[in-house]
Amino acid sequence: MTEISPTDMLSAEQQAGTSQFLTFKLGAEEYGIDILKVQEIRSWEPVTTIPNTPDYVLGVVNLRGTIVPVMDLRRRFQLEQAEFHTTTVIIVVKIENEGHLRTVGMVADAVSEVYNVVGDAISETPDIGGAINVEFIRGLTTIDEKMIILLEIDALVNAGLLAELPSSP
Repeated sequence: MTEISPTDMLSAEQQAGTSQFLTFKLGAEEYGIDILKVQEIRSWEPVTTIPNTPDYVLGVVNLRGTIVPVMDLRRRFQLEQAEFHTTTVIIVVKIENEGHLRTVGMVADAVSEVYNVVGDAISETPDIGGAINVEFIRGLTTIDEKMIILLEIDALVNAGLLAELPSSP
């Protein structure tokens, strides 16, 4: 018997408006980033601390000869800190900054799934006044009865990290 994936059931028109998101956990919340931004997922490894960086920058790692800054998403989002465990990962992403691609690592509690999301299924972030900063949020989607916050990863990283770190290839 041939297995049919949800993508197979979408029409060609629907697939054209479909994006894939890698989802990951920070505490009880699930976040998603465009899979095309993800270079690789690495298990947690200690970083080399760099002085005078923002508190959410843990340090740097050597990724096959490239020095990559690593930011803690819990700290970046001002969430309660948690111990790093066997499920803790560094999601290595490629970020566009002023026409150049930069490589950045982001620490998350765990990786969840890769989901196909049709454009119509992404809701705008609700207007809550100034209570939350929505410039880093692409939108919200519900999959299997759980709410997933889709991040605008370029904006998130460019807003602070790249402005405060020395340039790297």
